[in-house]
Amino acid sequence: MAEVHSTFTLRPGDAAPEFQLPAPDESMHDLHGLRGHEGLLVVFACNHCPYVIHLAAALGSLAAEIESHGVNTVAISSNDIEKYPQDAPERMATFAAEHCWDFPYLFDETQEVAKAYGAACTPDFFLFDRELRLYYAGQFDGTRPKSGQTPTGDDLRAAVTDMLAGKEPPARPFPSSGCNIKWRAGSEPPYFA
Repeated sequence: MAEVHSTFTLRPGDAAPEFQLPAPDESMHDLHGLRGHEGLLVVFACNHCPYVIHLAAALGSLAAEIESHGVNTVAISSNDIEKYPQDAPERMATFAAEHCWDFPYLFDETQEVAKAYGAACTPDFFLFDRELRLYYAGQFDGTRPKSGQTPTGDDLRAAVTDMLAGKEPPARPFPSSGCNIKWRAGSEPPYFA
C-alpha cells in the first residue's frame, strides 16, 4: 500500500471548482446546492481504500457534528471503476450506509472534478467557507491504518472550529495521506505524474 499525499493545488482563498455529479440513485447534486450556510466539506473517497475505511465511521460522526454548525459534507469517488469495480456506484450506497454517511456520496466518472480540485489521494479533504473559498486542505487527523489508534478527526474539527470563529487559515496544514486516486490509463493529471 503506497501512501500518497495531498497536492495543495488549491490554496486558501481559492474558489471551490464547480461540479454537478450523480449519486448512486442517479439524483444530481451541484456545488451550490450542497453548501451549508457556514460552509462545505468536500471529501474525495472510495469504498476499498484502507485509509478511507480506517476513518469512515469517524467521518460520518464528524459530518453530523459539523452539520449542526452549518457546514455540510459531500464525498466524491473518482476512481476508475473498470479496474476497481468495488468502487462502482452500485456499491457506494452500501458503503455509505455501513458507515453512517448521512451526506451525498457522488460519482465523478470523468475524473474531471478530482483534477479540478487537485485531489491526489483517498481520502483528500477540502473545507470551504460560506463563500465557497478554500479554508483548509489537509488531514483528518494523525491516525493511519494499522496504527492502533482510533480516528478522531481532530485536525479537521479544529479547522472547522477556527473557520467558524473567523480565524486565519492554518499556514502549514499537514497533508492528507492515502491511496492514490485510481486514474484511468493516460488520464493522470500533471500534478500526479
